[in-house]
Amino acid sequence: MEAQETIIHDAPAETLAGRELILATKPYAREIRRKSWWYMLTTLAALICSATVIHLLPWLPAKAVFSVLTGLLMVRMFAIYHDHQHHAILHRSATANIIMVAYGMLVLVPTSIWKRSHDYHHNHNSKLFSASIGSYPIATVSKYLSMTPGERRFYLFTRHPLTILCGYLFMFIFGMCLSSFLSSPRKHFDSLVALVVHFTLSAAVVVTLGWQAWLFGMLVPFFIASAIGAYLFYAQHNFPGVTFRCNAEWKYEVSAMESSSYMVMSPFMRWMTANIGYHHIHHLNSRIPFYRLPEAMQGIRELQQVKTTSLSIRDIIACFRLKVWDPESNRMTGVRGLRQ
Repeated sequence: MEAQETIIHDAPAETLAGRELILATKPYAREIRRKSWWYMLTTLAALICSATVIHLLPWLPAKAVFSVLTGLLMVRMFAIYHDHQHHAILHRSATANIIMVAYGMLVLVPTSIWKRSHDYHHNHNSKLFSASIGSYPIATVSKYLSMTPGERRFYLFTRHPLTILCGYLFMFIFGMCLSSFLSSPRKHFDSLVALVVHFTLSAAVVVTLGWQAWLFGMLVPFFIASAIGAYLFYAQHNFPGVTFRCNAEWKYEVSAMESSSYMVMSPFMRWMTANIGYHHIHHLNSRIPFYRLPEAMQGIRELQQVKTTSLSIRDIIACFRLKVWDPESNRMTGVRGLRQ
């Protein structure tokens, strides 16, 4: 986990809620510029070194190990890119902007579609009956039962474990790039550029370095990083205990605390995901740099009273079983037996 700079303050006499809770996070939303540069550059350097080592090692098992490591480092670098897009780190730095825009193109998350869809997600997190832009669709029991068989199959397909496992194809190549470009070619021209760059680079690697270089240097890392990213995004808002509200009852700070999880991880995975598991705090104040999220949780007691999930097999299965929102029981449930 990243080093922290501690902020000491007196414990509040009363429980913080609403706007007061958001205001309490503001001291942590101050970037430490040197740390931002250090974490971004060291992560980028580690990623480049890991990808380079894949092509230098002659043994397939060693290639496979560094291929997995490269995928994990791609996740960390994406989380840093994600913070930059929120203006939490390195805002107004022309150099950082060039690096981040290039990285977004390289990993099939071009700035135009990511910024638009992710900002919408933050402003409408856990709202029922709003467009599912930037998030997995949520249907109520009644809505699901009113769907045609084809609509049900498509709805369940988007939330299926295999669809999320194959996030490289469905979420990034198709969802982020192809679909966005086809929907608005002018607005999302960079989505087409990202696809062209990605497949051109893939072809160049195969032609110049061979299929093994492409397999271990591109396919496996992209597949791993995309699957992890797709699952994290799913589980952080689709977990046992999550709540959803209609638009009239929705409140920003309540959705952050009740509809965004704290994902318990090992120190290794916290580092690889750049603290994205502190997702409830990130949704409460997206301007807090990733390396200050643990500090905020430690410093504000209300942030410690949170719904959790983890990367354990049991919790992963529990998250995947959730399909539709049942307003009567105020919980997510499966679809088995709904017709009856």
